[in-house]
Amino acid sequence: MRIDRLLVTGAAGMLGGVLRRHFQGRFPHLRLSDVAPLGAAAAGEELLPCDLGDAAAVDRLFDGVDACVHLGGHSVEGDWPTVINANILGVINVWEAARKAGTKRILFASSNHAIGFHPRSRRIDHTAPARPDTRYGLSKAFGEDVAMYYANKHGISALCMRIGSARAEPEDERQLATWQSLPDFCRMVEAGLAADYVYEIVYGVSANQRSWWDNANAARLGYHPQDDAEAWADRLTGKTSASALDETYQGGPYCSPDFSGDPKKIV
Repeated sequence: MRIDRLLVTGAAGMLGGVLRRHFQGRFPHLRLSDVAPLGAAAAGEELLPCDLGDAAAVDRLFDGVDACVHLGGHSVEGDWPTVINANILGVINVWEAARKAGTKRILFASSNHAIGFHPRSRRIDHTAPARPDTRYGLSKAFGEDVAMYYANKHGISALCMRIGSARAEPEDERQLATWQSLPDFCRMVEAGLAADYVYEIVYGVSANQRSWWDNANAARLGYHPQDDAEAWADRLTGKTSASALDETYQGGPYCSPDFSGDPKKIV
């Protein structure tokens, strides 16, 4: 599809910054949005601060937008008011604004925490049902369903990316299975913008030998990761949680009943 104006929400975040640099100069108009500061606009950039809980502001954000990479929202566990405003109302506002604006495609940053209560002993694919491990994970499962509704009813194609652990390097043994390198994250987004589909789920994961996820659906859409967390195996093997629960389920510490969203436990 032809993209004249690409919107990236959550553009001040880590992954948003990665895409901002990756897409610099690639589209006639790169619209970037966040509630956090975005710095100075480079050539071709449009900076529009926006609270996703503000429906009217989100409507303005989507004016003239052909496609959106929706990374915005609360990116870790939070209390109900925080999650509801950013990730429930925010998702509704995004898709409704896209419908009004005639936006044709949204790539949605879902999460492995939407399926966190699947056991590590079971390899799953894109057809695996949601088993959220937190309020945050539940909001991502909700977002996947909103995406499906608008794809089927209003023709807004949607790619739900169940992102694992996207960062420069894996940090513990769990991430030998869930890690996605930052270049592979960009490759996944590139494939999602270019492929032909109505609604699909893929896993945001590199070509890890230990992955719990069959990502054949992503390969079918053109995502071909180049990196493998196994390069860090000698250093990270044995770096595990003391909790048997954490080590049983794919969501790791997010599955604990007393997990509070402490950033030190983000995986």
